[in-house]
Amino acid sequence: MQAVTITKQGTPVTPNVKVVNDWPAPQPKPGEALVRTEASALNHLDLWVGTGLPGIDLDYPRIGGSDGAGIIEQVGPGVDESWIGRRVLLRANMPINDAPMPGQPPTTPDITMIGEHINGAHTAKFCAPIANLLDIGDTDPITAAAFGLTHLTAWRMLLTRAQLQAGQTVLIPGIGGGVATALLNIAKHFGCTTIVTSRHQWKLDRAIELGADHAILDDGSDWSKQVRSATGRRGVDICADSVGKAIHLLCIKSLTRGGVYVTCGCTSGSDATTDLARVFWNQLSILGSTMGTHDEFHQVVSLLRSGAVKPVIDRTYPAHEAAEAFSRLESGEQFGKIVLNWS
Repeated sequence: MQAVTITKQGTPVTPNVKVVNDWPAPQPKPGEALVRTEASALNHLDLWVGTGLPGIDLDYPRIGGSDGAGIIEQVGPGVDESWIGRRVLLRANMPINDAPMPGQPPTTPDITMIGEHINGAHTAKFCAPIANLLDIGDTDPITAAAFGLTHLTAWRMLLTRAQLQAGQTVLIPGIGGGVATALLNIAKHFGCTTIVTSRHQWKLDRAIELGADHAILDDGSDWSKQVRSATGRRGVDICADSVGKAIHLLCIKSLTRGGVYVTCGCTSGSDATTDLARVFWNQLSILGSTMGTHDEFHQVVSLLRSGAVKPVIDRTYPAHEAAEAFSRLESGEQFGKIVLNWS
């Protein structure tokens, strides 16, 4: 069957992306379903799989893809056959065990990622536990694939971890990426005032078109002063960040007293410099967040199915043009999600 493979580790990743037509079709194990892929979406994680991840040994060639939508064709032992024929959306994070480590809440188990630790959805057919598949009815599969992981991540960051309240002020640095545009979607849905940053004016212009209230060009100067100016010197209630090192201190400086910094990633590096005096004096909270539970997935996908929230799609490519899709992601020039069409 057709599959988008990463043939080996290397930087840049795109030269190592190869579409093959002879990848063996998987068979569902107990508790799993076989999904005929209609659409899969790229995430920054696909690039990390190509460059290699510290502490994780990956075999190559391998298949990425932590976002996928399609039709269930076959089920493994223990799965109700009524699932066959349903359109489903993948939740890629699989708990390694049901019991959390001592002292941890039940919503923070260790996880295995479909599309990272095991082969993912960038293929004509993929297998996943039925517990990781959500029936989405007649929802457009391209829209659904673009929605899944980023909006689950954004929902958990804002609602579960940062305890977002309607009407608060939310700072979203690095607008244009999938998670950042999902954060903008959800913050807008709850009537929040939104401030976005970017190094590219055209991305700021696009964000304003989508409803962002304030847009700040990141020209290398201390833009936290502009954030404070936009909020009447008060600062923001929440900063939801996936950029990391390059802007972390500016995010901390942008928070109001009692504000929350919540992070789901660090594309610019993990060894950030912070200001502990500001953290304790202003009683700030610094929180980590990773993807979400199946209950959270239900909650956020309900916004998609009702039409309340729609993902921002940058471009859709036929699956055989996957290398071009990876090249666009790797260039950082996208605004929103890049989707592969398998239909």
